[in-house]
Amino acid sequence: MAFKTRHSLRKAFRNKRRSLSSEKQTAAAQGLVQQYQQNTLFQGEQNLALYLSFDGEVDTQPLIDYLWSMKRGVFLPILHPFCQGHLLFQEFSQHTPMHKNHFGISEPKLDAQRVCPLENLDVLFTPLVAFDLTGNRLGMGGGFYDRTLASVREAHTRPALVGIAHDCQHVDRLPVQSWDVPLDAIVTPTQTITFNQK
Repeated sequence: MAFKTRHSLRKAFRNKRRSLSSEKQTAAAQGLVQQYQQNTLFQGEQNLALYLSFDGEVDTQPLIDYLWSMKRGVFLPILHPFCQGHLLFQEFSQHTPMHKNHFGISEPKLDAQRVCPLENLDVLFTPLVAFDLTGNRLGMGGGFYDRTLASVREAHTRPALVGIAHDCQHVDRLPVQSWDVPLDAIVTPTQTITFNQK
């Protein structure tokens, strides 16, 4: 039953974010940057993992551009070449060679010299389909982030885990599975919600 509920929630909330107008998407991207600038949660953090948006997600490129302007280290997820279902996080700049992975998503071409261990990231921003106010996220269903983060779930040196979402992706309560990794905060274009789990 939980699987069916999660599947139907994914479909509904993906449709919600896809239906947002280009004006609302532009405003959301600007709001995301403003939330980052205003929140003490992110002050002084040097290495930040983001992702390139698709499928109606809040556009992260303006935030990436801002981080570059502030000389912060920006890292993007890439599919792990040997450990199926896991992610690596690699340094990303304007000059990084890119390619499409087998999901059709742009990612940096693997360069082992530029991969950052999870414990060296200060903040890891994750995409999501829906979130609730207890720090639970509903992802796309592939489990990539949950598997990747499982090893550092209880570690003291792990990055802060922060979800990015449109305000319309909020749900009262998500069905949770044992492998779901909860978030430390959620950032939307209008607010930052922290859960003090780290």
